[in-house]
Amino acid sequence: MKLLHVISSMNPKTGGPSQGIRNLNPFITKNSAEVEVVCMDEEYENYHLKDGFLIHKIGKGITAFHYNHKLDSWLAEHIGNYDCLSLHGIWQYHNYAVYRAIQTLKKNNKKVPKVIIMAHGMLDPYFQKAPDRKWKALRNELVWRLTEKKAINAADALFFTCEEELLLARTTFKGYHPKKEINVGYGIQKPPVFTVEMKTAFDQFCPRVEAKKYWLFISRIDPKKGVDELIEAYNKLTQENHSMPELVIAGPTDSAYSQQMIRKANKNPHIHFPGMLTGDSKWGAFYGCDAYLLPSHQENFGIAIVEAMACKKPVLITKNINIWREIEVGKGGWILETVHPDPIGQLLLYIVIQTDEELVKKGERAYETYSTRFDVEDCAGVFVNTLKNL
Repeated sequence: MKLLHVISSMNPKTGGPSQGIRNLNPFITKNSAEVEVVCMDEEYENYHLKDGFLIHKIGKGITAFHYNHKLDSWLAEHIGNYDCLSLHGIWQYHNYAVYRAIQTLKKNNKKVPKVIIMAHGMLDPYFQKAPDRKWKALRNELVWRLTEKKAINAADALFFTCEEELLLARTTFKGYHPKKEINVGYGIQKPPVFTVEMKTAFDQFCPRVEAKKYWLFISRIDPKKGVDELIEAYNKLTQENHSMPELVIAGPTDSAYSQQMIRKANKNPHIHFPGMLTGDSKWGAFYGCDAYLLPSHQENFGIAIVEAMACKKPVLITKNINIWREIEVGKGGWILETVHPDPIGQLLLYIVIQTDEELVKKGERAYETYSTRFDVEDCAGVFVNTLKNL
């Protein structure tokens, strides 16, 4: 079987879906499948990663919709070379481009590959109901009616990363009638074993945290992630209690919002913004923290959450994160009902009184949940077998 992933960008700065492909691909090939990617990045774009699979870069698209006529011609020439197409993300042109290319193949009585779409949480009703997303919600409604509904309902299946995502997707748009909905799961590769070099690399990015206890946030610094509320809660706690662990907020700092959060925290010497961490520095951050924090307003899966769990770290998350049920059952973390500074602060106060032994035990339970639920090797087997049986 020859599989093509279709995605707007493979740049790691774009977040989870590109990393999910990188996690999945080595194990897809182990399951007797060839795999390639086509994306709308520039040919000269350097990800600073060693990807062991072919990536076709056709150039940037226009607007947030990522319209790119080059994708149409590329698909027309190459789509027949693949048995299956896996489309990642919605609200972008590549879904409609594939839909049209498939219709052309059918009209010409040519071989038609199977098509599956992974929305990666973008069918969550949060995106249509959040108060600060009114204009984006209107845009989504328009795109849904014009292109996305056609692409989704014509696909051979929609793949979901967890049951919660699948159920929520049914509640958002009228006319949502996919042929099949399948929860194939999602996962990450086992992290590299801890080395001293990892700690050294992290200390270079965050020297003021060296030899101190700290809590870790690693993600995009975005309003959706609950960063504002986390900083507000932590600021209040450190005014009242100077023995709190340090707070490391790691993620790209080149957006206007991230700069706003840096200003919000600039009077608190216990909050640190090391920028985006990758490789040894990222794993050093995970292995060295007391707990991982992501009080997000919405998260489909949360790769960084599971990376922390795989490093035997307990996690603080919210019920807005679609894998909260699995984490609650496994008892490897703490679950917030709402994203607000007061409950965040109360839960942080509870965490800080836990003994080192209690934190280690909770981290071990987090690791057990990762091993049984979110190991990408198991998920890849399900993914490939499901594709073969469509």
